[in-house]
Amino acid sequence: MNDRLVQQQTEELERKLRAYERLIEQLPFPFVFTDYEIGITIEKGRGSDARPRLHPVPAAPGKGAEWQWDVDLYHDVPFEKVEAFLTPLLDLVPHHIVFVDGHGIITLCNLQAAIDTGVDRDTIIGKHIRELLKLPDELIATLQSLERGEPLYNHEVLDRFYGIVNTRFIYNDDGSVKRVISMFQSLSMMKETEKLAVAGRIAAGIAHEIRNPLTTVRGYLQLLKNDLPDRVASLVERLLIPELDRANDIITDFLNIAKPADVKMETFNLHRFLRDDVGVLLQSEALLHNVNVHFDLDEQLDDYEMNGDRSQLLQVFLNLFRNAVEAKVAKTMNVTVSSRKANHIVQLRFCDDGPGIPSSVIDHIFDPFFSTKETGTGLGLSLSKKIVELHRGTMKVQSGGGGACFLMEFPLRSQPPFLTS
Repeated sequence: MNDRLVQQQTEELERKLRAYERLIEQLPFPFVFTDYEIGITIEKGRGSDARPRLHPVPAAPGKGAEWQWDVDLYHDVPFEKVEAFLTPLLDLVPHHIVFVDGHGIITLCNLQAAIDTGVDRDTIIGKHIRELLKLPDELIATLQSLERGEPLYNHEVLDRFYGIVNTRFIYNDDGSVKRVISMFQSLSMMKETEKLAVAGRIAAGIAHEIRNPLTTVRGYLQLLKNDLPDRVASLVERLLIPELDRANDIITDFLNIAKPADVKMETFNLHRFLRDDVGVLLQSEALLHNVNVHFDLDEQLDDYEMNGDRSQLLQVFLNLFRNAVEAKVAKTMNVTVSSRKANHIVQLRFCDDGPGIPSSVIDHIFDPFFSTKETGTGLGLSLSKKIVELHRGTMKVQSGGGGACFLMEFPLRSQPPFLTS
C-alpha cells in the first residue's frame, strides 16, 4: 500500500514538474531566474536557445531570489498587446494616430482621430481605413505609402482633411509589413486661429473707429429729437436709433468672438442644467414659435457634475434654437436636446427636423459674418463655437434630409469618489 502511494505521489510530482517545464518553455522572452534558497538557476534564451536549463549555484539561505528578463516587444509580445498598452497613451495626443496592417485594416485608432471623423473608436477597429476617412483609396496617404512601401515625411494633404501626414513601418521577420503607423497633424485649427486673429485686429479697429462715432450720433439724436417735427422725431425714435443700436450689437458680438468674456467656471449637474435651465429657456421661446422641445438624456450621466459657465452655455443653446426657428418652413417644428456618454467624452446634441443645411454652405456656417438670412449677422454660430471651445470642447454640425444636428463634445470630467460615513 505504501509503495503504491509513493508511486502515485512520484507520478504527481513528475506531472507538476513537466507542467512547470512546459510553462517555462511557453514564456516568449529570455530570462535568468536564480533561487538562492534552493541553490538553482533557471536560464532560458531566445530562438534555438529557448529550452530552459538548470544550473546549481551556491546556496545562500536568506538571500531570496533574483529575476532578470529581456523582452523584445517586436518578437516576444503579440503586437496586439503592445497596441492595447499604447492606446490610452496615444489618446492624450491631440493629433490623429492610426495603425493599419499590411491590408489597410485598422488595428489602433486614437481618440482624437475617432472624434474628428465622427466614428465610434471601438467599432472602427478591424475595419478598412477607408471606412474611417470616408475617402477613395487613391486619396488616402496611408494606403499610398503602403502601396509604394515608402514612409511619408511631412506629406501635405489637401482633401477634406487639411494637414500633414507622416507614416512609419514596422516589419515582420520575413520582411512583410506588420504595421503602418500614421500620424496626421491637422492644420485646420491653425487656419481657424489665423482667421480669429484677423477678426481680432478688425474688431479692435471697429471698436475704436466706429463705436465711438455711433455713440456720439445716437446721443445727439436723443438730444435733438424733442426739437424736431413730430414726423421726423418719430422716424428718429422708430428707425434711426434702433438701427444704431443694432450696429452696436453687431460690434459687441464680433468683439466677443475675437476676445470672448472670461469663462466663470462652476460645477453643476449636467442633466439638471439641461432640464431646468435650458428647458425653461427654450420652452418659453417655443410657445411663441410653435416648436416642440424634447429631451433624450443618457441615464449614465444622471449624476454627472460638469464644469462650465452656465450663462455662456445657455447662450449657445439659445443661439441654436433661434437659428432653428429662423429656418423653420413647416407650421410646427420638433427640437431634441440629447446627451450621451461615449468613450471618454460627453456628447450633447441639438437637433431639429427643419429643412436642414445645404451642402454648399455647411462648411462655412461657423465663419464670422457668414449668413444665408437677409437680416442675419452671421455671428451667432461663430460665437457659440467659440464658447464651446473655451470649455475645452468641440462643436460640429451634421445635416441630412431630416434637419440639422449640432454636436458638442466635452472631455469627460473625472468624478470624485463616493464617500460614506
